[in-house]
Amino acid sequence: MFGMGPLEMILIFLAILLLFGAKRLPEIAKGLGKGISEFKTAMKETSNELKGSIDEVNKNDNNENKDSSQNNK
Repeated sequence: MFGMGPLEMILIFLAILLLFGAKRLPEIAKGLGKGISEFKTAMKETSNELKGSIDEVNKNDNNENKDSSQNNK
């Protein structure tokens, strides 16, 4: 994970434990989890909006192409 071995991960965890204490770790993890889930939700919404806009533009282009080909007949 991220090019770190188990020893490095344990050292980082111990440093965080010393900085914040055992009581605050669950609060920090909960906040981090909520932040990540909100970020994922926002990314999905943005992606869906972009796909919808692209589909709408493509649909309008197709309709314009059909209209212009019918006018040329």
